[in-house]
Amino acid sequence: MYRAKRAASLKAKRRVGKYELGRTIGEGTFAKVRIAKNMENWDHVAIKILDKAKVHKNKLAEQIRREICTMKLVQHPNVVRLYEVMGSKTRIYIVLEFVTGGELHDIISGFT
Repeated sequence: MYRAKRAASLKAKRRVGKYELGRTIGEGTFAKVRIAKNMENWDHVAIKILDKAKVHKNKLAEQIRREICTMKLVQHPNVVRLYEVMGSKTRIYIVLEFVTGGELHDIISGFT
């Protein structure tokens, strides 16, 4: 019986709003980026997950707020699009356009 419960919990995907979270595709000091699937239209997105405790501890709340405001304003084909921002008691979820091709830093540093 224990194995059946464990197998069921491993198969159950974690959801945030209308998004089903997948694997981690990037990790930084204050955030983790995971691929997710919009369960309404099956599009893939990237979700940047920030820990509120780390944000407040490092006094980054205003910087995060500015990043979100700027991304809402900028709509350009060469800039990653912000779809929505959600929050829980402990985390901030920033839903972004999923772009393939690797990290921009790796591509740029290859030219120098």
